[in-house]
Amino acid sequence: MGTRLEFQTLLEGLGNGVTVYFQPPPDVQMTYPAIVYNRDYLTNQFADNVPYAGMLRYQVTLIDANPDSPLHPLLMAMPMMRFVRHYTSANLNHDIYDVYF
Repeated sequence: MGTRLEFQTLLEGLGNGVTVYFQPPPDVQMTYPAIVYNRDYLTNQFADNVPYAGMLRYQVTLIDANPDSPLHPLLMAMPMMRFVRHYTSANLNHDIYDVYF
């Protein structure tokens, strides 16, 4: 399990002119294609009722005008990545993923 900044560096390394945002405030003017991610869930493993290991899950949203974004296969190739759903809003395609990192 890496740090959030290591995860951000990994996402930024996907290239293709993508901008990566972590929990952007509503007044931020985003440029597209964009990846927006936030902490979503923490799973713990217990021994003798004490947590000894945990894994953080992030929700990652790919936002692109192109419905066949070249970033989609790159995200799907990442370890522990799972595609959740797709929706369209304001003529932009949103692909949601869950990833443990």
